[in-house]
Amino acid sequence: MAKDYYAPMHTTEHILNRTMVRKFNCDRSFSNHIERKKSKCDYVFSRDLTEDEITDIEYKVNKEIAKNHSVTEDFITIEEASRKFNLNRLPDPDIEKVRVVHIGNYDSCLCIGEHVPNTKFIEEKFKIISTSFDNNVLRIRFKLRN
Repeated sequence: MAKDYYAPMHTTEHILNRTMVRKFNCDRSFSNHIERKKSKCDYVFSRDLTEDEITDIEYKVNKEIAKNHSVTEDFITIEEASRKFNLNRLPDPDIEKVRVVHIGNYDSCLCIGEHVPNTKFIEEKFKIISTSFDNNVLRIRFKLRN
């Protein structure tokens, strides 16, 4: 794990990704950097976000955090995973089973990272620090703050 790894931030990143998918019908982030102090996610996108969209994303992510979703995991075969998930980022193509992390019924995705057991353990609020857009990449920088 990264030197400043923080499970609440990683769990929040999953919620942000699902929120972006639902709101904009885009793919999950293709690149991210998750740390305690601040994090970022990069999306294939066509423009920057408006202030209203940023406010709405913050509201929706914080609303999901407040629902006290249980965070669970299970392991499924690659065959089953190929029907449900994008497998392009698997580190080992010969792996037989993969881990799926579920955040309540809000999000499920393949993941090897650490997470809180319930979103009630995310005690800070999600806040977008900034966004930028260049070459069809939308970068969202965010943090958790009191």
